[in-house]
Amino acid sequence: MTATWPQAGGLLPVTRVPGGELAEVAARADFAVLPVGAVEWHGPHLPLGTDLILAEGFAAESGRSPGGPRGVLFPAVPYAACPGQTRPWPGTVAIRPEIAVGYLADVIEGIVAAGFGRLLIVNGHDANMSTVRAAMEWVSGRRQASLLLVNWFQLVTPTETGEIYGELPSRGHGGAYETSGVLGFDPDAVRLDAVTDLPPKPKLPVAHPYVLVESRPDPWQGWSGHISLASVPAGDRVRQVAGARLREIVAAWVAAPPPAPPTADPLPEPGATPGAEVPS
Repeated sequence: MTATWPQAGGLLPVTRVPGGELAEVAARADFAVLPVGAVEWHGPHLPLGTDLILAEGFAAESGRSPGGPRGVLFPAVPYAACPGQTRPWPGTVAIRPEIAVGYLADVIEGIVAAGFGRLLIVNGHDANMSTVRAAMEWVSGRRQASLLLVNWFQLVTPTETGEIYGELPSRGHGGAYETSGVLGFDPDAVRLDAVTDLPPKPKLPVAHPYVLVESRPDPWQGWSGHISLASVPAGDRVRQVAGARLREIVAAWVAAPPPAPPTADPLPEPGATPGAEVPS
């Protein structure tokens, strides 16, 4: 077999696997990896592929444990549903949410059908959280599979970003946290001198979780944030912390027992003994 993993672990690009070796590679792999991102405006300081850089970067981080689990890396999904706040800005390529769900469902099912019962999806785009989740749920009812979604931006807590950046808000679209993340993988792609700080709209003064979607959360230029807080050292810290946690999640996941296959059998009648035949 010519397809081999580096360092007895890590990631093997599926695009380099000969078709005749795919079944053996799938049988030997512990999991497959699918990065999902977007082509979207993030401000004059960040590249249009920001979410792809982060999704692909952290997908690679999932395999940086020599001798650890063996993964097979699939090409990233580049296009996504994008919010109304970024669609009017230059360079954003948005697809309809219903198209995104259907497309992702087909991609996920195709990977599972190729023999990969465990699929890690590494996400770099906030709006993908809903479409990817919907596609995963649909596939899980059709195929025996363990589908794991990890959003890189949730791997570092708000408390920890506060320790890195101080009291000013750092999280948000195109803000210091996301900018530092790109600096951690591709510092040449960032133009810190292209913008000045654009303080974001304050969050609601409550501690309870909520989701707020607004047409234009002024102040807003397709991005907002305190870019002066972003730096390469901060990006290196974000990459280190988030990457280690992603590997921890993957290690626990591949060690867990696989799920049972989906079933279309009806629920038993109330009071019926489990395993007993249902009278016709």
